[in-house]
Amino acid sequence: MSNKNTEMLSVTGLSIGYPGRGKEQGMIFSGIDATAGKGELVALFGRNGVGKSTLLRNIVNLQKPIEGNIMVSGKEIGRFSPNELARTVSFVSTERISVNNLRVTDMVAFGRFPYTGWTGKLGKEDSAVVEKAVQMVGLAHLSHKNINHISDGELQRVMIARTLAQDTPVIVLDEPTAFLDLPNKYEIVHLLGRMASENNKTVLFSTHDLGIAIQEADKVWLMLEEHLAEGAPEDLVLEKSFGSMFSDSRLTFNDSTGEFRIRKMTKKKIGITGSGRGLSWTKKALERIGFEIDDNASNLSVNVVRENSGKFKWELHSPGKVKEYDSVYRLCSDLKTGFSNI
Repeated sequence: MSNKNTEMLSVTGLSIGYPGRGKEQGMIFSGIDATAGKGELVALFGRNGVGKSTLLRNIVNLQKPIEGNIMVSGKEIGRFSPNELARTVSFVSTERISVNNLRVTDMVAFGRFPYTGWTGKLGKEDSAVVEKAVQMVGLAHLSHKNINHISDGELQRVMIARTLAQDTPVIVLDEPTAFLDLPNKYEIVHLLGRMASENNKTVLFSTHDLGIAIQEADKVWLMLEEHLAEGAPEDLVLEKSFGSMFSDSRLTFNDSTGEFRIRKMTKKKIGITGSGRGLSWTKKALERIGFEIDDNASNLSVNVVRENSGKFKWELHSPGKVKEYDSVYRLCSDLKTGFSNI
């Protein structure tokens, strides 16, 4: 749990959903207790349909909880006036903004509206804040470009710049890495981490990219079947919380590598020797095609050899025979075809 002196966001006994004729009928998730501190990047993770977006909408007061409390800086979220809330919590949704003739700086400037009064006119200080926010996300060269003419990754940076300009202590983002390519996913989450640490913000974002969250987040809120677990990513790995998410499926979580994999029918046991990255990547390949690594396997084994040139070669040892390969692909191809070529 967060230290009370640094705690910014606190959720206690929260039940979320869509009340209908009775509470139970509209309930999605209940009994949520979680905290997020100042300067923390917090990743919200869970299976599809578990209620991640609903939880975020409750936290930013776009939807009312069935029961429980959401406290921001010691104050219940429902007690904020609209203007107070806009100065305290900012929200980035998954919806793509499409407005004609709106420039990057115009979109970022929307973040200053809680401070401009009824006129909505930016002062010198507001303009300086907007310019700084655009620079912080690395989009100064696109400041006058139409937002309909930039990439998805650039648009996400624009929306993050808008929250920076809004200058709220709590920033909430729903799937900010959705639809982005791999480099942009890492760049966006790294940027969120910088925002949190350098500006002492509390940044909460939902994601399906667990590998990125494990590497970048200070804390994970993990929505399991019946409760929300929270802690450093490493805590949840060591507690085997991630693996329990998919206990009813063929998906497995390797708590040594932090990877999810489909559980496959094992064809046969195979031994492997060698060292370094050649050994580790060959192990991954053999497991991918359904082999179980067993150091005591005597009938079939692979030796990974790194030559003086730095390249690798592979020796497949079977009873009375050794065959050499110049790639993992050729090795696996033979193994997959039932050893007919060995």
